[in-house]
Amino acid sequence: MEYLDFELPIKELEDQLDKCEIIGQESDVDVTTTCKQIEKKLEETKRKIYKNLTAWQRVQLSRHPNRPYTMDHINALCGDTFLELFGDRNFKDDKAMVGGLGKIDGQSFMIVGQQKGYNTKTRQYRNFGMANPEGYRKALRLMKMAEKFNIPVLTLIDTPGAYPGLEAEERGQGEAIARNIFEMVRLKTPIIAVIVGEGASGGALGIGVGDRVYMMENTWYSVISPESCSSILWKSWEYKEQAADALKLTSSDMKKQKLVDDIIPEPLGGAHYDRETTFKTVQQYIMKGYNELKDLSTTELVAQRMDKYSKMGEFNE
Repeated sequence: MEYLDFELPIKELEDQLDKCEIIGQESDVDVTTTCKQIEKKLEETKRKIYKNLTAWQRVQLSRHPNRPYTMDHINALCGDTFLELFGDRNFKDDKAMVGGLGKIDGQSFMIVGQQKGYNTKTRQYRNFGMANPEGYRKALRLMKMAEKFNIPVLTLIDTPGAYPGLEAEERGQGEAIARNIFEMVRLKTPIIAVIVGEGASGGALGIGVGDRVYMMENTWYSVISPESCSSILWKSWEYKEQAADALKLTSSDMKKQKLVDDIIPEPLGGAHYDRETTFKTVQQYIMKGYNELKDLSTTELVAQRMDKYSKMGEFNE
């Protein structure tokens, strides 16, 4: 298990508990009382730390290397029913954007999401979850296919942003993302979006329009990352913590501003501490959202979606 800087007090107590248990196993000394005391203090420390997380600490948790990625969720939710589909039928297949058909609790879904990779090799293969235009065009192709066969769409968002390279711009990155947003608003099938990690910039918005948009508790959703915001405003990354607070990017901030529909709770310590519980909770929210939408006519569905996004933000005429 890897620990973030603010989790070091937890690491120290867990190390103490391990040593205490080893002493009990290797000697005749009764350490039961001591172990229970450490366990109690460990539980109290965890609750204290995770109850008072700052915006920047939640950003760090969303990037935790042990956190479940999109393919982890897909494999847990769909098992062996997931059939991956490839290519945008125009340029090539984008490995940062995965998609395909799968069944969740017996219901078929077209699932689309960004995949980051687990180590250096796979992260390079997946381009760190940063999709090129062909990735967004693949996503749109699959969503249009779902619309044709009346299959609900599920998007799993986890990206530091769309790929900003020269070749991506040459192939129309901005147009591809804008096209996706335009088409998703009027897609004639239910769309459920879940932010499972980072939800950064247009890279997230390109698959983020939904009838139900859920954020996991320790994720973030913003037009810009705290580091980039800091570098623009203060000409340095040193102010990323202040930027994270100012951006109001946490799940509670997003819910308060009515930009997401609900928050998916995570186990104490984050999704990586108890993956099985995390996957079950995510599935419950997905099916809850689908059951709320499945009986709506296509006209009602699209009208409600357009109305939802038209009401976002505050303005004076």
